[in-house]
Order: sequence, then C-alpha cells, then structure tokens
Amino acid sequence: MRRVSVSASAGQGRRRVATHDLGGDPVTPLRRTASIAGWLFIATFVTSIPAQLIFYAPVLGDANANYVTGAGADAHASVAMGALLEVLLIIANIGTAIVLFPILKRQNETLSLGYVAARIIESTFIAIGLLSLLAILTVREDVVGANVAFGRSLVAIHDWTFLLGPGWVVGVGNGLILGYLMYSSGLVPRGMTWLGLVGGPLIIISGTAVLFDVIEPASTAQVVATIPEFFWELSLGFYLIIKGFKPSPVTAGLEPPATAAPM
Repeated sequence: MRRVSVSASAGQGRRRVATHDLGGDPVTPLRRTASIAGWLFIATFVTSIPAQLIFYAPVLGDANANYVTGAGADAHASVAMGALLEVLLIIANIGTAIVLFPILKRQNETLSLGYVAARIIESTFIAIGLLSLLAILTVREDVVGANVAFGRSLVAIHDWTFLLGPGWVVGVGNGLILGYLMYSSGLVPRGMTWLGLVGGPLIIISGTAVLFDVIEPASTAQVVATIPEFFWELSLGFYLIIKGFKPSPVTAGLEPPATAAPM
C-alpha cells in the first residue's frame, strides 16, 4: 500500500505530490523498480511450487505411470492449470532479469547479461518440461494404443528439464551471478547475499550428483542442498518489496530531481 501527501503554496499556486510507501519513504522510480523485481521473485514461488507439488501430481511419479493408457481419473484440468502457472513462472523468471538488468549492468554489464541469459535458459528448460506434460494429455485422449513406456518417456523429459533448469542453471544464475552482483554492488545487505553465493554452488553440486546418478532425484541430500538458494530468492524478494535497494554507487544519479506539478 502507498499513501499520497499533498503540500500547496498559495502564493505560488503550485502543489507538490509525493507518493510514499508504508515506511514513509518516497516511491521513486528506483524504489518502484526494486518493488517490481521483488514481486516477480515472489511470483516465482507462488507459481512454481503449486504447479510441481499439486497440479502435476496426477501424472508424475511411478504411482501414476499408467496414466497415459487411461488409468486413473482425468487430470486434464489439473495439468493444464500447472502448465498455466509455469507459463506465468517463465514470465516472472525472465521479468526479474529484465527489470534488474539496467541497475546491475552499472556494476558489471557482462555478468548482468549472463544473468539474463541464465534466466532465459532456465525458462527454456521449464517450457520444454511443461510441453512434455501437456503432450501426455493429448496422447491419453487422442492416441490409440499408447503404452506406459511412451508415457514414462514424456514424464522423463519433464524430470530431466526440471533438473537441468531449476535444479542446475538456477544455481549459476540466481545463485552465483546474482549473488555476486548484489554482494559487490551493495544493493542489498551483504550478509543476505551469502545465501546465494553458498546456495548456488550447492544447487550445482547436487544437480550434478543427480545427473551422474550419485544421489537420487528429490533425495534428502538434494532437498537440503536447495535450502540456502530457496531462502536467498525468498528473502531477496521480500527485501526488495519492503526496503528497496540500499544506497550504492551503482544507483548514483539514477533518481531524477523532484518536480512540482501545477494545480
């Protein structure tokens, strides 16, 4: 929520309108950018978690291996909702990079482009995965003689893309690159950025371990390895919404001078 204060000068016949957040700070363009980025980070949680844990559940896992042959209740609406949420997730993922790029490039343009690229690559894997699950719906409804092996292959595509995208690339992009850019620029508390700087490598290591069959997907080891990254992205989102960017040389000169609006 925001509040608006108006001050007027009768002698000049002019007024100044200032929008403030709940903390009393003016909502400047830079503050608005931070807030948008924060909400986009929160949106990635709101969309990704229900999609994977709730809406895709009827077609994922060994217990649902026969779904493609027609066994079990129809989950078309559930999977379609999960796919819609992941489309919104893709928009939010790429949106975070686009919104933050003009700020982060003032610290390191090459790494900032790398962050944008990482978000696009991650989102590409997500898109391939959701398409494979939508294909299961088509095969179940329209393809005569579809077998369990074919259905499993489509689920496997989703599982591998989930590993390589949210389970590996995110460690490079959101963990290492974004963590370093935020640490070096001082745009957020440096102590908080260590969640990303530590969590990113843990995501990469655990994802690589799953890739080479050292640990099982979604095993305790992999889940534990995702905890720092999880809280890094979550805390970053809330911090940007509530506090915005900390004063930093990176943002120097970005705020336009306040102007008075005529009555």
